[in-house]
Amino acid sequence: MYSLAVSDHVMIAHSFVGEVFGPAQQLHGATYAVEIEVRRAQLDGHGLVCDIGLALETLRSVLGELNYRNLDDVPAFRGRNTTTEFLAGEIFRRLKDRIAAGALGPGTAGALATLRVVLRESPVAWAAYEGQLD
Repeated sequence: MYSLAVSDHVMIAHSFVGEVFGPAQQLHGATYAVEIEVRRAQLDGHGLVCDIGLALETLRSVLGELNYRNLDDVPAFRGRNTTTEFLAGEIFRRLKDRIAAGALGPGTAGALATLRVVLRESPVAWAAYEGQLD
């Protein structure tokens, strides 16, 4: 399986509900390093997994919807703990929709097999979501 990865970062604010979160129940900020990796079995006719520039542009577009936002105020997240794990899944879903619409270039929508999204909270802690693109 061939793969291509790009990364960027996103800065958000949020709070959690539940004693398990301790002081993180209070409003706090987080800066996540975000990595995405797309995979496919065969390279395209140009020898690519996908256009690396389009991959980075697409990631930045998705992260732009969240950047500098208080996630507690986002209607779609109301009543949810926007944990690192949850956000990895949410970013995956948003990217999957764009990939299906051809955002990573001609011929990629049906050819890319999987997508992995990793959010790094710090150098020693991260969460990820991975799934099929078909």
